[in-house]
Amino acid sequence: MNTTFETGKDPKLGRVLRDDIHQIRITRDFNQEIRELKQFYIDEEKKKRLQQMGMFSRFVHQVLWILKSMFLKLTPFRRLLVAVGLIFLITGSTISVNDQNTSANNNGLIGGVIILFVLMLELKDKLLAKDELEAGRKLQQALLPKQSPSVNGWSMWLFTRSANEVGGDLVDYIKVDENKIGIVIADVAGKGLKAALLMAKLQATVRALSPDYDSLSKLGSKVHEIFYRDSLPGLFASMIYTEILPGKGELRYINAGHLPPLLVKSDGISEMQKGEPALGLMSKFDYSENFLELNSGEIFFAYSDGLSEAQNEYGDFFGIERIKRLLPQLKDYDAAGIGQIVVGEVDRFVGNASRFDDLSLIILKKL
Repeated sequence: MNTTFETGKDPKLGRVLRDDIHQIRITRDFNQEIRELKQFYIDEEKKKRLQQMGMFSRFVHQVLWILKSMFLKLTPFRRLLVAVGLIFLITGSTISVNDQNTSANNNGLIGGVIILFVLMLELKDKLLAKDELEAGRKLQQALLPKQSPSVNGWSMWLFTRSANEVGGDLVDYIKVDENKIGIVIADVAGKGLKAALLMAKLQATVRALSPDYDSLSKLGSKVHEIFYRDSLPGLFASMIYTEILPGKGELRYINAGHLPPLLVKSDGISEMQKGEPALGLMSKFDYSENFLELNSGEIFFAYSDGLSEAQNEYGDFFGIERIKRLLPQLKDYDAAGIGQIVVGEVDRFVGNASRFDDLSLIILKKL
């Protein structure tokens, strides 16, 4: 990142371009930009059709579909400006001199200026939205708990990383009372600002209600009822709410539609039972409370689908089997060490591919 912008000084264009040349890797960055263009502008139905085409036909259709989608996403006024600009660019102008045609390109220049003006307007909108999302990201970060809370008898690591500026994953730590600690991992359907707002609502609901319910089943049912009542139709969230006792190995949890957590013991690794319906799918549901007794060295590992569904440049998924093979090798590490190694493995697997989903982990190791 160019530090010239961070210091607030007026950057010199020559220096900016020189720094850009040193920072970029043309082939890698170009391929990544093309992948992101296709991901954003071409829907799943068209992607399936592209797979059935030859190389040349696929290239032509990709270009045309991307350009059409870009054009349709403009406001009506900007679409009209682009259309006029393209007409000017294509037609140009011709001046007759001594019965010979000499191209003056006056219209071409006007067309270029019009399209440049539209690009400036689009960039302005993007920068305004980016500023707002950055403010939202900072607020989300402020609401997150410490990554490694200190709890007697436990080693803990809480981690969440958004794929975009703001995310729909929730990881939280709640001191319910002097004898109970609540830990939450949740994943709101979708991405971006809509998911982030629902995540904040869910976090506030769980924090407000958890001290009032000794029964996790009743707590889950109440959170579910409120989420269903206050969210939009068709939106839902998966959640695991866990409570532990300082100094003891007792662990209680409910699973509302989330991926099954993993339990690492001295004799191997096992996957917990599948979760019950996600929050918001129906008006009422009675959740089942699960109970575990962890011995020294045993690990409770919960994760979001940003882990198992992380993809590399070839479209391969990281998958849960890799985690099942990796975790037993890490049982001598503390929770933070385990988490850092897991995230590092995911990052190496993904490489330069774009990240399309938030990644979240909670790791609870009994000391």
